[in-house]
Amino acid sequence: MIPVFYHADLSTCEKIIEACYHGGVRAFEFTNRGDNALELFSALKKYCSTNFSDLLLGAGSILTVKNAHDFIHAGADFIVSPILKEEILIACRQQNIYAIPGCMTLSEIAQAQEWGSDIIKLFPGSVLGPQFVSAVLGPMPKLKLMPTGGVEPTKENLQAWFQSGVVCVGMGSQLLSKKIIASENYSQLTTEIKTILSIINSISK
Repeated sequence: MIPVFYHADLSTCEKIIEACYHGGVRAFEFTNRGDNALELFSALKKYCSTNFSDLLLGAGSILTVKNAHDFIHAGADFIVSPILKEEILIACRQQNIYAIPGCMTLSEIAQAQEWGSDIIKLFPGSVLGPQFVSAVLGPMPKLKLMPTGGVEPTKENLQAWFQSGVVCVGMGSQLLSKKIIASENYSQLTTEIKTILSIINSISK
């Protein structure tokens, strides 16, 4: 499970990442959604390198090659995009950076696989749903799919996704809610993440 998050305050970002890490998260996606996103990411990369050396910090919502180059230069361990763009995949491949493109159709998924993508992001997951995954894996059983958008932190929803055949899920506001951020109840977030990962592990066995 990869948490997906953006906030304009560095301290808040650090506390969210810390809570996620202590909950068991080892890959975190910081999204490129604000004017100071790149600056924040650079600071967070230094923070993670100092405090959580085994945490992979990736950059999400990457829409252009320039975005990709900028965040790779800032130390991104992986790049996630809501769209499929060959130039982004090439930029990542040149720097030996893992790229996760976003797809919505079987043709896009096939193209992403042909261009060398290992994990493919299904976006928006809320529109496609677990049944789409089951259908796609029929003719293409070796695909590694990761839905993002609409994945819920409940046993029923997680079971539906993982039993359909996904290898990972991205979780944003359903997990990192405004309520938790406003209350700064980071210990609760850590507990919730432990529960979610326990559910996922039990389903995946």
